[in-house]
Amino acid sequence: MFNLKPEVVARLERVLSSVEMLLPRAIAPVDWSSCYAANWRRHSFSGYLEAVRITDTTTLDELLGVDEQKEVMLHNTRQFLLGLPANNALLWGSRGTGKSSLVKALMNHFAPQGLRVIQIEKEDLIYLSEIFSAVENEPYRFILLCDDLTFEVGELSYKMLKSALDGSVYSPPENVLIYVTSNRRHLLPEYESDHIGGKFVRGELQQSEAMEEKVSLSDRFGLWVGFYAFSQDRYVDAVRLCIAREARDRKVDIPWTKELEREAIKWSQEKSKRCGRTAYQFSKNYVGRFLLPA
Repeated sequence: MFNLKPEVVARLERVLSSVEMLLPRAIAPVDWSSCYAANWRRHSFSGYLEAVRITDTTTLDELLGVDEQKEVMLHNTRQFLLGLPANNALLWGSRGTGKSSLVKALMNHFAPQGLRVIQIEKEDLIYLSEIFSAVENEPYRFILLCDDLTFEVGELSYKMLKSALDGSVYSPPENVLIYVTSNRRHLLPEYESDHIGGKFVRGELQQSEAMEEKVSLSDRFGLWVGFYAFSQDRYVDAVRLCIAREARDRKVDIPWTKELEREAIKWSQEKSKRCGRTAYQFSKNYVGRFLLPA
């Protein structure tokens, strides 16, 4: 046995403590048979998949004003689940209009058929190959969801996603499809100067090199699915649905009145936004006040 000096022992303990902080904590592998969703958690030089025990319960029937979008995504996801050709999808458009909710509703709808969802943050797209390796041999089909994605020019994660969509060595395995939501159709900010430098070729206006580069990422998604702000009637329908769901969950009766409708419209005007998110937020506020003890 080595007879180490106390100061050496203390130094070794400090080194071991530092190394331990760099290592990911011990965590059980995700049991995909009972878990429908997971998050990628970064830790030091790598990361791990962490099961999500409580997931959104939104159903497809509860999503209003996005019937065409639902049909497109339902068909594409069914094709994927059946092992048929399917496309990576970019769900873009106005904030709060149901882009993320649609993906979660698809998970709830198709989970019994083997669909699972992995959510990843933009900064962690550099670990795409590790995520693909972790699930490529699983007997399930995975949607890799990157929610509310936007890039700034030159970000490394932009290049990684572009490579994955382009079918390079970083391309996903056969059982993984990529769905991205964003407020921007091209995922990058656009400036007036980007349009300078366009030229006519054989009578047709060609985009400038700056615009070509900005469009090049979104072009790699086979599906572009646009989402738009609600009409007032559609917004009121969404409020009625949210109020009814809150009342059902709490086993109370909340009557629909003209006064309630006027309050809902005023709420959207103050928010300057008619969308599903605004309807949901109003319903939380109204039902909370309705049930508040006098």
